[in-house]
Amino acid sequence: MLKVGLTGGIGAGKSEVSRLLAGYGAIVVDADRIAREVVEPGTPGLAAVVAAFGESVLTAEGTLDRPKLGSIVFADPAKLQTLNAIVHPLVGARSAELEAAAGADAIVVHDVPLLAENGLAPLYDLVVVVDAAPQTQLARLTALRGMAEEEARARMAAQASREQRLAVATLVIDNDGPLEALEPQVRKVWEELTARAAGGAA
Repeated sequence: MLKVGLTGGIGAGKSEVSRLLAGYGAIVVDADRIAREVVEPGTPGLAAVVAAFGESVLTAEGTLDRPKLGSIVFADPAKLQTLNAIVHPLVGARSAELEAAAGADAIVVHDVPLLAENGLAPLYDLVVVVDAAPQTQLARLTALRGMAEEEARARMAAQASREQRLAVATLVIDNDGPLEALEPQVRKVWEELTARAAGGAA
């Protein structure tokens, strides 16, 4: 099994890279998706979030009000740390279960937004970083996701810097350009991953 960490700043295009790698045959373990699962109604994760932040972070239906919680934690580093301390261990445990279920010859790609921030690079055989300039990230967040510029800048500031991510990279995918320039790079990375898996290289 080849364990790959995939990361990139918000708006860098990591989700698209993840989707392409899954199409080539990677087993993708998506930390963001798991982070949503572990705080669904009825879970211990949601109970812990409510205990820490109060009932106001719930919708009328009893689900987590993500925009409300996001506005709280991204404006206060201490509260973000509190949330991470609840969610990250749950995500880690579920990710380990999914990895264990993959075949011995699988290429398992862990899609982890906060890989650099949490010092997780040593957990993987190699790390792929999807890189884009901060101005590109900002433009995508405001134009494509409809975020206010202030919110987009706050989200970016809460993450590792571009330099910190590149410092842990084994392979870098440059996604500063158009979408059609991305696919050939991802194909090349997949070829590198399959070669390493076949050769037992790490």
